[in-house]
Amino acid sequence: MFLLILLFVVIAVIVAVGLCGYGGRTLADHGLRRASAPAVLRGLAALAGAGACALYAWGLLAVCGAVMTAEDGGTDSAPARSCRTAGWQERSRQGIEIVDHQVTYIPLGFVCETSDGGSYDNGDVPGYVNPAVFGLALVAAGGAIGSAYMSELRARAEFRRQQAG
Repeated sequence: MFLLILLFVVIAVIVAVGLCGYGGRTLADHGLRRASAPAVLRGLAALAGAGACALYAWGLLAVCGAVMTAEDGGTDSAPARSCRTAGWQERSRQGIEIVDHQVTYIPLGFVCETSDGGSYDNGDVPGYVNPAVFGLALVAAGGAIGSAYMSELRARAEFRRQQAG
């Protein structure tokens, strides 16, 4: 699992750099003042998407650290050290043991499962990562859809002008 998460980190970073380059180039080629609205929206959507990918990679690195700590065998490895949050010893005295752990990718987190059927997030992923990734992805999707819609409206208007004249 550790290597798979590292692969996702590399992919997210590559996508972030690519989107950042595309967004910056789009805005620089057209210039902010004289660019059409679809071009500005495309550039800003790409930059927001780059931010979302970069933040997701940051969160994946936190999950990667938790997985690495949890899968480190040997003495004092049960329960997994990543799951030893505040109050875990008290729950253990009550008969509720930590039995397993898993990684959730949406929302990003490291989840510890208990013997009573419950589960909890250990809090290794910073609290701002999931809301910020969601917000930036929403802005990116909105910008891309808005740009496509405006381009379609302009193309239809141009077609009507050609048909009329």
